[in-house]
Formats: sequence, structure tokens, C-alpha cells
Amino acid sequence: MGEVIRTVAVKLEIPDQRRTDLHRTKDQFLHCANTTAAWAWRYPEDYCVTSKQKAEKALYERLRDGTELTANLVQKGIRRAIEATKSGVARLKNGDNTSQPHFDAWSVVYDKRAATFHRDHVSLSTINGRVECDYVIPDDPEGTPIGEYLLNEDYEFRTSTLQYDRPTESFYLHARMRRVETEEQPRSMSSPSDAEHRTVLGVDLNVDGSLAVTSTGAFIGNADEMNHRRREFEQTRGSMQQTGTRSAHLSIQSMKDREHRWMQDQLHRVSNRILEEARDHNCTHIAFENLTDIRNRMPGAKRFHAWAFRRLFQYAEYKAEMAGISVVQVNPAYTSQRCSSCGCTREINRRSKHQFVCGECEYELNADYNASKNIARKLLKRLHSGQMSSSGGAPCQCALKSGTLSLNGEYTASVDSTAEGESTDKPTTSVAGH
Repeated sequence: MGEVIRTVAVKLEIPDQRRTDLHRTKDQFLHCANTTAAWAWRYPEDYCVTSKQKAEKALYERLRDGTELTANLVQKGIRRAIEATKSGVARLKNGDNTSQPHFDAWSVVYDKRAATFHRDHVSLSTINGRVECDYVIPDDPEGTPIGEYLLNEDYEFRTSTLQYDRPTESFYLHARMRRVETEEQPRSMSSPSDAEHRTVLGVDLNVDGSLAVTSTGAFIGNADEMNHRRREFEQTRGSMQQTGTRSAHLSIQSMKDREHRWMQDQLHRVSNRILEEARDHNCTHIAFENLTDIRNRMPGAKRFHAWAFRRLFQYAEYKAEMAGISVVQVNPAYTSQRCSSCGCTREINRRSKHQFVCGECEYELNADYNASKNIARKLLKRLHSGQMSSSGGAPCQCALKSGTLSLNGEYTASVDSTAEGESTDKPTTSVAGH
């Protein structure tokens, strides 16, 4: 695995007389980003500027003179727009519909030059000098992200984001924390390598039906409900936008916040259920499909789905780490076409969106459940090929609905379960939060 990065949201205590300074800082920061985006996106059919150096050379002096921001915040605003422009250009090359980036969400990016991070407070640069803000820390932070990362000396502060919650009129620092490397704490993809057994839980993600399906047969979350709620929000916002009044604009902003909080709550529930499955089956690893270019690989996946999948992975990752479980992404190639029973890989095996029938051994089961088992097996093979120990390596196995399966095909049924081949392979649907 790469370096360990965690993001912790901590509420800030802002002096009343300085709150306006932060709001004005945000306005000018977004002005820098939007001005840069308009300049970089002038000729989308021909050429968009994606060079930070070119953008800063062309715009820095103008934006520095036209705002009250420090040099670092002006640069951060320019760079935020260029990064968004790069993503837009990549989508254009892939034939996707996209448009000039526009920034209206309340946020300001701070690095160690524009902010001084401490364990109990932060000093933030504003249009009117620095402001000292204490963290709102729970009485017992142990076991919380604040205790695990923000207050943990093993983690250092990285570039972070200041955000504002309109309904509660509260400021939050989304602090990015990086684990500090020491000789006693080396990083490794296979952190539980000394465990007696290594058991992998596979997770398949979907744009409809159940949001996540595990190799243990748990159907978690309701992607259809999330899609429905999102469409309702979009329709309501569209109606409000047509009125064009200031009241409607404020209502739209409030609705965006409400929608975001609802989505985050749903994704937290799903990640909790995934972690419960891993714990219940004594799993040392959770395998997700690699999320790179997921919009191109998964039919029906939109920008919304890509965001939701990445956020779900992040939630599962940091929660699993606290439980001593590794979360790893694997290449999803052919996981939907491969038979998890005999290994036969054919495109015609996937009979429909939710039905898998092997053309070789006639094994029939839910297609998403089949894919989750293949995802688990991919990580299983990686762990098996890379593990070393004095005892010749710890046993590796997949966590399945009714038992475990080792890499060499040996199946062990759970005490209270029948063999998988005798089961219906149609697990009971379990919707998070219901």
C-alpha cells in the first residue's frame, strides 16, 4: 500500500468578530478559482490550459492585486482550478460530456504556509490577518477519528480544507493526516502477515440494486433509493433555479448541504455493515475493485456514482484500519464473467444484469455475488504469492456465505451452514439502515 492518509473533520471555535473574515476569504478564494477556470477553459474544442506554471504566470499578479488574499491562497485558488481543468480535459478525451469547472461550494484550501496546525488549534490566514481557532474535541476522543489521527503524534498535518455548514453555521477543518514513517512501523500491503490465518472479504459495488454485495452473501445498501433521492433533489433544484430569486438561491445551497449530509450518512451505514461482515467472519483483509476509470468500466456509472464509490471506499478504509483490517483494491477485469466455482470465463456467463449461469459447469447464482467472490479470490492470490514467514506462510482463504475457500480449492463449511454447493446462492437482501 502507499502512504497512509486520513481525513478528519473537526469543528472549530471561531471568534464571533472573525467569522466575517473567513467568509470574505472564501469569496475571494473562489473568485481566484473561477477566474482561472474561465481563463483555462477558453477554447475547449481546441486547447485548454492545464499547466499550473502558465496559469500562475498569466493570472497571479492580477489576482494578487485584485484581492486581499495572501500569496499562498491565491496560488492555491489557481491550482485548484487547473486540477479541475485537467480532469475535464481527460473526460473530453474519453468522449464524456463536461463543461467549464465552476466553484460555488464553501471551501478554502490551506497548506502549512497559509495555516499553522497544532493538536488543539489551528491558525488560519484570512483577508484580515491570522485567526486562531480552537478544535472542538470530544471529552473521550479515544476510538474516534479525532483521537486516532488528529491527536496522534504518529500522524502529521498535510494540506487541509476549511468548510462551512450553513444549517448549523459551523466551521469545520477537514484535516488531512499522513502517517509518519518509522523503522518500528513500516508500511506494508500485507500488514496482518503474522496472523495465523488470512481471510479475505470481497466487495462488489453496483449502480443499481444493492450498493455493495460481499462474498459472504450480504446485500448491503440500496443504490436504487440513492439514485431516486438524488433525482428528486435535482428536480427540486431545477424548479428553484427557474425562479432566479435570492431566496431560491439560498434554498438551493441549503438543499445541496442537506443532500450531501444524507448521502454521507447512507455511505457511512454501508461501510459499517461491510466492516461488520468482515469482523463476523474474522477477516484480515477486505478487497474492493479498483475504482480508477470506474465510469468507463461500469455501464450506467455517472460522476455521482464514482464519487459515492470512492467515498465509500475511504470510509471503509479508515474504519477497517482502526479494527486492524487491511483494505485493498484489486483489478476488476473479468470478475463479472468468471465463474467463481469452476473458473470458466466467458462473456455469455453473465446472462443478465443480476443473473450468472456458467456455460461450463452450469453453476447459477446472483451475478453481483459471483463477482464479489472473484474479487476476493484476486486478492487471495496476491497475498498467497507474496507472503513469507518462518512457518512457510499463513493459510489464505476467502470468506464465503457458508464457509471458507482456500486458494487450492479446499472448501470448509461453517458449523451452522450447509456446503455452498447445496445452498440457493440467493442471499437474503439486507439494506443498511432498514
